[in-house]
Amino acid sequence: MLEAALWGLVTAGSLWVGAALAVLAKPGSRWIGLAMAFGSGALIAAVAYELVFEAFETDLVFASSGFAAGALTFYVGDWAIDRRGGHGRKSMGGEHQLAGNANAIVLGTVLDGIPESFVLGASLLQSGIVPVAVVVGVFVSNVPESLSGTTGLLEAGWTRGRILAMWSSVVGVSVIAAAAGWLLLDRMPTAAGAFALAFAAGALLVMLADTLMPEAFELGGREAGLLTALGFSFGFALS
Repeated sequence: MLEAALWGLVTAGSLWVGAALAVLAKPGSRWIGLAMAFGSGALIAAVAYELVFEAFETDLVFASSGFAAGALTFYVGDWAIDRRGGHGRKSMGGEHQLAGNANAIVLGTVLDGIPESFVLGASLLQSGIVPVAVVVGVFVSNVPESLSGTTGLLEAGWTRGRILAMWSSVVGVSVIAAAAGWLLLDRMPTAAGAFALAFAAGALLVMLADTLMPEAFELGGREAGLLTALGFSFGFALS
């Protein structure tokens, strides 16, 4: 469990890297979008080959119901937070954050980080080795994600200290989620473990489709599709 928490810290800690780059380096939005696209592709491969495949091989019924439940749970949670003003929380445009509610933005950002960290912990227990595709996918997508979000929040008037506190809360929750993924799967019967794996996969896939990939296409342009395919190939090779 401690190993899962450590890797959760490593991957979620990339959010701090992205925030620092937004303040110090300020790379172009196009490169941010392309990095998001690559990370999204790698995570899709991890979902397909390290989570869904293993869950369905274990128990088809539990895996199917878990995948659907995870997708619906994230969808409803994301919808509720968007209604409260958390939409556009990862946009580089400050107008989205100005129009949003600060608490909803924080809650939405935390919600986005839970599935990928839970997946990391569950995958670590399931395979017995570090899930490289998940680690790389989460790390690569987190940096531009926080870079983009930080840029928008700075434009909206948030202070650096407030932004750092927000990302730190996300890192903390992500570490807990990674440990929880390991612990829950370790204590569950085989069928329930398949449900949990598929649940995390469904939630992660909806998160990618709802929040990360649209921003990647908006910032990176048409080439974002090519980078998504490249990221998928990379993730597949590591799975």
